[in-house]
Amino acid sequence: MQVRDICTHEAVSISPAASVVEAARLMRTRHVGVLVVVEQPNGERIPVGVLTDRDIVLEVVAPEAPCARLRVGDVMTREPVTCAEEEQLLDAVARMRICGVRRLPVTNPKGGLCGLLSLDDIYGALAVYMQEMSRALTRGQSREMEVRT
Repeated sequence: MQVRDICTHEAVSISPAASVVEAARLMRTRHVGVLVVVEQPNGERIPVGVLTDRDIVLEVVAPEAPCARLRVGDVMTREPVTCAEEEQLLDAVARMRICGVRRLPVTNPKGGLCGLLSLDDIYGALAVYMQEMSRALTRGQSREMEVRT
């Protein structure tokens, strides 16, 4: 299975020049806990960072930083760990484990943002597979009883 098969294709993004307040409002409006920070040097949205709600709490709220003057670029995690849309899911999961992240921006062949892979996406896909395996077991038992009676 490839990353493109299960990732969220509409990743919410923001510019590093945006204010942290604007970022928090965007998170609230879009009901997300992460924004992919992008620059557009050639028309593609190239991921340059990630900003999470946790980043805002730890870097802005807890130290009582002056949020009105802070920009996303001041608070974001730089050099985000990414994966390619055609990458195998297990390879992306291994990268998440090795790098200690729960979300990966997904990039197209030109390096542009085309989605976001989260543990929630992976758990959802696994749940579908587990349900199908359960149905296969149940169907196998039913079939055996039909054949043997």
